[in-house]
Amino acid sequence: MLSNTPAPEVIPFSTTIHVRDTCLCLHVQRAARALARRFDNAMKPIGLTNGQFSLMMSLNRPQPATMSSVANLLAMDRTTLTAALKVLERRGLVETTTDPKDRRGRLLRLTPDGMTMLTAALPIWTRVHAEIDAELQDGGATSGELRSILGKVR
Repeated sequence: MLSNTPAPEVIPFSTTIHVRDTCLCLHVQRAARALARRFDNAMKPIGLTNGQFSLMMSLNRPQPATMSSVANLLAMDRTTLTAALKVLERRGLVETTTDPKDRRGRLLRLTPDGMTMLTAALPIWTRVHAEIDAELQDGGATSGELRSILGKVR
C-alpha cells in the first residue's frame, strides 16, 4: 500500500550537534543528574536519596507543613509528592495527618526517627556541598552565582 504522506524533512546531523552543544535545558538536566548522583552516592550508606533528603529537609519546620506548601517549595506536582511521601511513611520517617482546619487537606511532619535520619544526613550534605562549592570556585564561579542565574529561569 502506497502512502500519500510526503517523506519527512531530513534534519542535518550538524543541527543535532548544534542542539547538543547549545541547549540550555540539556546542559541543566545533565548537571542536575550529575549533582543528584553525587548526593545519592554520598547518602547511600545511611539509606537516603538526595530527593528524600530534600523532602525531609522541607518538613523541618516548627509547625506541620501542608501538601501544597511542600509541593511548591520542591516544584513537584502533588501526585509525585504523594508517591515520595509514601516511601518515607512506610519507613516511619514522615507522618501524614488530616488538617483539622480543612478535613480535605493533609499535614506533613517528620517523626522522631525522621529527625534522627535527617540529623545523620546533614553532615553528608554539608561535606558534598562544600566539595561542589570548591569545584565551582576552581572554575571561576560560585554556587551563589549559579543559584542566582538559575533563579531567573521561570
